[in-house]
Amino acid sequence: MATRVVNNPELNRYELRLDDELAGFVTYRERPGLIAFVHTETDNRLEGQGLASQLIASALDDVRERGLEVMPFCPFANSYIQRHPEYADLVPAAYREQFHL
Repeated sequence: MATRVVNNPELNRYELRLDDELAGFVTYRERPGLIAFVHTETDNRLEGQGLASQLIASALDDVRERGLEVMPFCPFANSYIQRHPEYADLVPAAYREQFHL
C-alpha cells in the first residue's frame, strides 16, 4: 500500500492516506507563524505499524518548510518530538520546558 501525508487546511488537519483511504490524522489550529497540534488519531486496525509516527514526522517536516513554530499539545506529537530531538527547535524556546523538551 502506498502511504502519503497531505495537509487538509479545510478540516485543519494533516491526513495519512493508505492508497486513497484515510488511515489517520492530526488536527491543528493555526495562527500566523504558529501551528498547534491538538489530537492525533489512527485507524485501530493499523496500530503498531508506525503510521502515527510517519504522520507526525511528515507534518513536522511540512511545518519546518513553511517556517512555522509548533505547539505540541497533542500527547502523541509531544512524545514524538521528545523521542526525536531534531524537531525540538520547532517548539518556541520559551515553551520547550513546558513540553519537557
